[in-house]
Amino acid sequence: ALANRFVWMTGHKLLGADYGVEAIVPIVRTSLKVGAAGLYDRDTGVGDVYLGPLVLGWHGPQWDAVAAAGMWLDTGSTSSPAAAGHGYKSTMLTGGLTYYFDSEKTLSGAGLLRFERHGKMDDGFRHGNQLTLEWGLGKAFGPVQAGVVGYSQWQTSNDSGPLSGNDKSSRHALGAEVAYPLAPGLVVKGALYKELRAEAGSSGPQPKGTLLRMTLLKAF
Repeated sequence: ALANRFVWMTGHKLLGADYGVEAIVPIVRTSLKVGAAGLYDRDTGVGDVYLGPLVLGWHGPQWDAVAAAGMWLDTGSTSSPAAAGHGYKSTMLTGGLTYYFDSEKTLSGAGLLRFERHGKMDDGFRHGNQLTLEWGLGKAFGPVQAGVVGYSQWQTSNDSGPLSGNDKSSRHALGAEVAYPLAPGLVVKGALYKELRAEAGSSGPQPKGTLLRMTLLKAF
């Protein structure tokens, strides 16, 4: 997936915070193989688009905090098993905090919490709500930052609709991340996660694997 994220901080204040808006336009290539079912499919396309009309950022001497709200739209195609769209809308609320343990801001801890309430699919099935926690502990070595990172996801409510059940899904991962500034306002990051545990819900098997994430950040 190439997740193109655009954030505009407007220069205005709301609730004492810097106010901004954001959008995410993902381009997704999926290769799907289920040997037992004899299924093989591959597809590339624009996935579900996220629009966030509310981004708030607060800043203190040794901390930064963020709150955001927006919606994932069901704009992506669902015409094949490997299509980029999920087939339903989701409302997402986000809150996060970074704390610097020293005044030079060389040692930090961060947590970002997201809550998603999923809408119904065309067949009436609705995935249960989901809570996601991303966290990290980082250390600056001159211009380079490195640290330990991880994420956990929990399904917080039961699925509903056709073929739904009472089982809830979850997954947990641990990894490492490195950030390096290429130029003023230009940063590249790389993170590698290993999923340690994945539990299935009523929507089907939950495979666990390895996630590689590369981020290129440019401030205009």
